[in-house]
Amino acid sequence: MTESHAPRILLAEDDDAMRGYLTRALEKAGYEVVSVDRGTEAVPRLEAEHFDLLLSDIVMPEMDGIELAQRCNEVSPHTKVMFITGFAAVTLKASKEQPTAKVLSKPFHLRDLVLEVQRIFEDQAQASL
Repeated sequence: MTESHAPRILLAEDDDAMRGYLTRALEKAGYEVVSVDRGTEAVPRLEAEHFDLLLSDIVMPEMDGIELAQRCNEVSPHTKVMFITGFAAVTLKASKEQPTAKVLSKPFHLRDLVLEVQRIFEDQAQASL
């Protein structure tokens, strides 16, 4: 197996249609995507597998994205976090709770999402030089 693997993204999004769109756009851009429909389903995946990025909706049933990001920091501290949300007030809370996480507000173009994800991986690559 070669060292240059596609970055792995764990997508937590409770909206089925949105999860499908995001998964397809990210896979088309060359990423390996594992998608789940709730934070409580994402945690065991983070514990068992390696992910380069957690891409999470903030407002979800059972466990919101902020709580999921906090769990991610505990069980997989190397995993970057990016939030997507349609709620401005939630964006402020996310920025306060997870200051290193990028927040992308809905609605957004899939192209913008892919560009933001690429930027995260570029920053990560430069930081490791």
